[in-house]
Amino acid sequence: MAGGAAPGRVPLVAVAHGSRDPRAAATVAALLDQVPLDVRVAYLDHCAPSLGQALGGLRAAVVLPLLLTEAYHSRVDLPAALNEARARDPLLRVSYGSTLGPHPLLLSALERRLGEAGVPAGDPGTAVVLVSAGSSDARANGVVAETARVWRRSGWWTVTPAYASAARPTPAQAVTALRRAGAPRVVVAPYLLAPGFFADKVRHETLEAGADAVADVLGPAPELVEILLERYKTALNQPAALAG
Repeated sequence: MAGGAAPGRVPLVAVAHGSRDPRAAATVAALLDQVPLDVRVAYLDHCAPSLGQALGGLRAAVVLPLLLTEAYHSRVDLPAALNEARARDPLLRVSYGSTLGPHPLLLSALERRLGEAGVPAGDPGTAVVLVSAGSSDARANGVVAETARVWRRSGWWTVTPAYASAARPTPAQAVTALRRAGAPRVVVAPYLLAPGFFADKVRHETLEAGADAVADVLGPAPELVEILLERYKTALNQPAALAG
């Protein structure tokens, strides 16, 4: 994908969730095209190549999950796939890195998207619903709730976490609750990487519930490029341990 990599630099293999919606893969490509490294993409589901296919022919790689929170995929699925790849090729050297979030720059990216929707950052008359995909892993949902708590300090009327699946409140429930609580304006900030089923569902249901604006997904925001480069450097110096 992206060009301009220094000779001999270890390739980055970025692993996205994958979607049947072609907009998702296009968004991942647009993000990775901004990364000044030798980059390969892999997907956990729905799309090719798989992680094993993306690692084919490499002697070394930095593998980063293009995921916003640590949950089952980053803790179990990806390490298992990496262990399989190493079993097939014992000479393969892999440095495994952290998920994109949590990270302070993600709040900057969220505010960028809200600004594009006409919402000034930290407006004390605006309540924000921070919507993640949701997870059966309570720790992942807790990270989103903590991100909302930290973001409240920026001056907003409040910031409320919501989950598009697997947890409560739903985005529509959160919008309704804020309206009942007297919020002057309610906007929605999708904590989602790419467009697809969840993003479309969140937009439709929150606008129907009375949201004043819904921001776009994070997508190829420059802040995510910075996070990827930081995660890459950290993984080279202090790779995360893999089970097995």
